[in-house]
Amino acid sequence: MTPEKKTIALLFGGRSAEHEISLLSAASIYSNLDKTKFEIISIFIDKKGNWRVVESPLLSPEKLNKGSSATFLPWDENRLSQPIEADIYFPVLHGPYGEDGTIQGLLEMADAPFVGASVTDSAIAMDKAMTKIIFKGKNLPVVRHLVIMEKDWKQNRENILGQIRKELPLPFFVKPACLGSSVGISKVKENSQIPAAVDEAFRYDRKILAEEGIQGRELECSVLGNDDPEASLPGEIIPFREFYDYDDKYNEGKTRFGIPAELTPSQTKEVQCLSVEAFKAIGCSGMARVDFLMDGKTEKIYVSEINTIPGFTEISMYPKLWEVSGLPFPHLLERLIQLGFERHEKKKRGREDYSR
Repeated sequence: MTPEKKTIALLFGGRSAEHEISLLSAASIYSNLDKTKFEIISIFIDKKGNWRVVESPLLSPEKLNKGSSATFLPWDENRLSQPIEADIYFPVLHGPYGEDGTIQGLLEMADAPFVGASVTDSAIAMDKAMTKIIFKGKNLPVVRHLVIMEKDWKQNRENILGQIRKELPLPFFVKPACLGSSVGISKVKENSQIPAAVDEAFRYDRKILAEEGIQGRELECSVLGNDDPEASLPGEIIPFREFYDYDDKYNEGKTRFGIPAELTPSQTKEVQCLSVEAFKAIGCSGMARVDFLMDGKTEKIYVSEINTIPGFTEISMYPKLWEVSGLPFPHLLERLIQLGFERHEKKKRGREDYSR
């Protein structure tokens, strides 16, 4: 007897600067999900936050944005009139309003199983400044950095400029605290470039990071699991441009990848151990990609950040690293769905019935 198919609601698009990357990730997931095991409901969220059930993520952006849309908000006249009947939800929403715990909170309120990290770990991982505080508290190696709030920048610009110049040697990076896919990031090579870099980062967030630039190698490692997470073989990004920016990631495509990275056995083990420790430090579940920097001279390895909804495009490291580690893309997706059900069931067993 053939097991009954599970219905997966794939959520993609979203109100984020990473909207277009989400479309690519969702298309890749859709193409690799085993259609003999899963029925897929494709739910497109446009840049205004409106929801639309569509044929698939493979449609062009023009077709995805065509037709009537609705909202889940109960006070909105244009709210969803028909319930979405899915066994589990698979958010593929990179950046704010998707990777930051907001969609996870909605699904928790609905008592619906979902793939990936929970509300708390999603919110923490989205905030690069907060993750660095937690990593330091867990004695994980992080680079020197400064956290700058927009209000402070406007009121104490010269003092902050002086602090940056004093504490961070050139070159260094300036980035939004709560965004991904290299959006809003600048590499500062001269002090005269600092104001423009800071202003650019503040276009996307009210809190930003100025972060030491490590001259060396960029490494990544994929993590999978709930209570007993496992790490893939590490990979290396070899940027075509000065650093792995948005254009190089998604437009030009000239970056090279080491899959797996050429590391000594001890370095490989160190990256894997640090990946699992970073995953556990924020209480993560489901999946995450942990990014690293390796100093070119000392070979010291630093934890850079953790991404709870990593890219799933055809060139993305998360699925590629699992594939080279022995877990093909379709099986990886099945495992992620299984982990989502497992976490939900464990949480349900611990709940009280407050309806009595």
